[in-house]
Amino acid sequence: MEEIYNAETVEEKWQKYWEEKDCFKVCEDKSKKKFYLLEMFPYPSGKLHMGHVRNYTIGDLTARYKKMKGFNVIHPMGWDAFGMPAENAARDNNTHPAKWTYANIDNMKKQLKRLGFSYDWSREVTTCTPEYYRWEQWLFIQMYKKGMAYRKMASVNWCEKCQTVLANEQVEDGQCWRCSSEVQQKKLNQWFFKITDYAEDLLNYCDKLTGWPEKVTTMQKNWIGKSEGAYIDFDVEGLDEKIKVFTTRPDTLYGCTFMCLAPEHPFVEKFASASGKLDEVKKFQEKVSRQERTAKAIETAEKEGVFTGVYCINPANKRKVPVYAANFALMEYGTGAVMSVPAHDQRDFDFAKKYSLEIIPVITPKNEDLTAEDLDKAYSLPGILKNSDEFNGKENEAAKKLIVEKLALENRAEIAVTYRLRDWGISRQRYWGTPIPMIHCEKCGIVPVNEEELPVKLPEEANILENGSSPLPVLESFYKVKCPKCGMDAKRDTDTMDTFVESSWYFLRYCSPGFDKGMFSKEAADYWMPVDQYIGGVEHAVMHLLYSRYFTRVLNDLGLVSVREPFENLLTQGMVCKEIMRCPVHGYIYPEEAKKTDKGNMECMICGSAIEVGRKEKMSKSKKNVVDPNSLINNYGADTTRLFSLFAAPPERDLEWTEEGVEGANRFLNRVWRLVSGLIEEIKGSSPFRGDFDKLSGASRDIYRKTSETIEKAGHDIDRFHFNTAIAVVMELVNLIYSSLDKKDDLNREVLMHSIESIILILSPMVPHFCQELWSLTGHDSILTEELWPEIDKKALVPDEVLVVVQINGKLRAKLNIIPDADEDEVKKLALENEAVIKYTDGKTPKKVIYIKNKLVNIVL
Repeated sequence: MEEIYNAETVEEKWQKYWEEKDCFKVCEDKSKKKFYLLEMFPYPSGKLHMGHVRNYTIGDLTARYKKMKGFNVIHPMGWDAFGMPAENAARDNNTHPAKWTYANIDNMKKQLKRLGFSYDWSREVTTCTPEYYRWEQWLFIQMYKKGMAYRKMASVNWCEKCQTVLANEQVEDGQCWRCSSEVQQKKLNQWFFKITDYAEDLLNYCDKLTGWPEKVTTMQKNWIGKSEGAYIDFDVEGLDEKIKVFTTRPDTLYGCTFMCLAPEHPFVEKFASASGKLDEVKKFQEKVSRQERTAKAIETAEKEGVFTGVYCINPANKRKVPVYAANFALMEYGTGAVMSVPAHDQRDFDFAKKYSLEIIPVITPKNEDLTAEDLDKAYSLPGILKNSDEFNGKENEAAKKLIVEKLALENRAEIAVTYRLRDWGISRQRYWGTPIPMIHCEKCGIVPVNEEELPVKLPEEANILENGSSPLPVLESFYKVKCPKCGMDAKRDTDTMDTFVESSWYFLRYCSPGFDKGMFSKEAADYWMPVDQYIGGVEHAVMHLLYSRYFTRVLNDLGLVSVREPFENLLTQGMVCKEIMRCPVHGYIYPEEAKKTDKGNMECMICGSAIEVGRKEKMSKSKKNVVDPNSLINNYGADTTRLFSLFAAPPERDLEWTEEGVEGANRFLNRVWRLVSGLIEEIKGSSPFRGDFDKLSGASRDIYRKTSETIEKAGHDIDRFHFNTAIAVVMELVNLIYSSLDKKDDLNREVLMHSIESIILILSPMVPHFCQELWSLTGHDSILTEELWPEIDKKALVPDEVLVVVQINGKLRAKLNIIPDADEDEVKKLALENEAVIKYTDGKTPKKVIYIKNKLVNIVL
């Protein structure tokens, strides 16, 4: 056995073996309990980053461990391959998105294999292949036929640089999440999925997702945003129109002094035209179109508006109130109209102050009389109604129902429930995506493609246009078609689907990736689903995770799958962080571009300038605080890289990358290697100890007991994702064996073999190449992937002695070491005969002596 561990040779050897022997291939086996382990699949950017490595190492450890615990484990991998980055990269590198994507997949697949991950590559899924998106198109058609998918004109978030629509979730601080360009509002015909039909079901099940982090289910609840309130109608003065508002505060209706409409509300231009204020209103609409229109942005933005020139009538008190178009009113929330009550809503209060609008308090604290002059901000606490006619003096919560009931008798109000969640706009004006399988015919309208003609293939010979836009609208060979219904000339839809559609069902395709009679085999899906453990970033809490839950419900309702929730348990791992380094000449620099001087300072290797070392932040290419996993693997090996990722921090917390941490992981592996190397000749050929624990003594007894404790603790910690403490307890066992080697002649060889075997088995899900090599060198012919988790000798877990504390009237007075489960009377006798106890009892006869087994004796005087 080599004295020094050679990671490169060992890892290459076992990776080759695993691949040749199909060690990770799996199929349905109804005689075994299944376990579906899945990490969120990557976008094929071309290179793995440390976030990938951490995520997939956590998943691989869990998959290998569950297999050792007797589960039939499926652990697949694939590629979320459509999307804008491929188009942008293709344009920047003068290549085609398909060529760029497939080359990246090849490169990243090699990197994943080099890390020794136990993926069943026979189940690999690539979402940009026709074999995959064919079934996505098929599902779209089924949803269209059942009214679950529809098309309408909508005001959308538009990114000019990316030339596409963005979902609200894809707008961050007024900028495109992909390219950071300013987002504008634009009206386009768009396809939508009716996710709102499932709002209540999605919301209710949040409380049943007990295996999910509470912060994720809370984010989903907030995004779905259920509100209970009422619809109230306001007549428009001089026009035969009614403005319908949704409010959760009908108790404040008498304090409504103005109305605000979303700038894109259809009434805005109609009212402005009638009043002669169209130019002024259009100027305001143009301004708002350049502002971020997400709820988060509106909270902090300055409140602005323009008077439409029209008044509506408050149905409660018949008061005329002016109608404004306002930037804080959103068309997608409620009805796009807001009854504004400045005395009791801060946003309305700010608006009223800015435009000198009347403020009328209608709720006042008990035993006070709040006036407009008293207010320097909106009063939003409970209270008693005032200025509200017959409802004066009522508590505001009770008044809500009473006011709605009164207006309902006049057909001006109704109780209602609304949701913040909007239907999912899935149209994208991009090339590299799944074509929407619909045809537009002047005679027949919108017609689905015949199912036997699926897939509608994306023409991979097409190139992105010079301005970066999609070639599909100008590619006659693609859009010119015959109507499936009447046979006349027609036009194919040239939009593609949001890439979140692909990632909303890929986990089901893994169950039967070669299935060609449907999206997936129902029999296979019913065996494997739901995913037992899903692992990924918390940044996907709203979009991907919510959409996947929605899609699974749709598929369940269509009878295609039996489950309704896709992911039983969810782990959201923390980020990988590293300090930022900035050169005064070159700006941000990579870690390899810096070196430490003799004085301990950092300097730029490019120009020699002193470097400012900043705080530790999430690794990002833009700030160059990234570490290439390939360099770690080249220098230390895959298993050291894996071990560091697991040991440096609990998975749900951020991991701070340090060179010292990597070196520490490497030292530990070499310490284990040297331990086995030093004992190999003694233990090789020995069987692991299976005898009577009570017959062991001295160091052998201590090592055997510690081994049993290590097996139990490590398994318990891995079950809870406490990988760092699982590794730490193995380190303790290794240290104990090292400290006992000076008594080697007295050590039981079978006990040593048992302990070394257990160390290898426990570490094998974490550092599989390293452990497989040691397993082989210690005389085993089997593959660790087929071995079970080591058994615990429960007898060895019982300590030789337990500590029992003795209290007198609740105060600690003595400590006893006794054998476990000793006779109660004997323990009490020992306690009363203890010198310290005799001193404190001072000859007094105890009133009572209470014994709590193996823990406490309490003497009451």
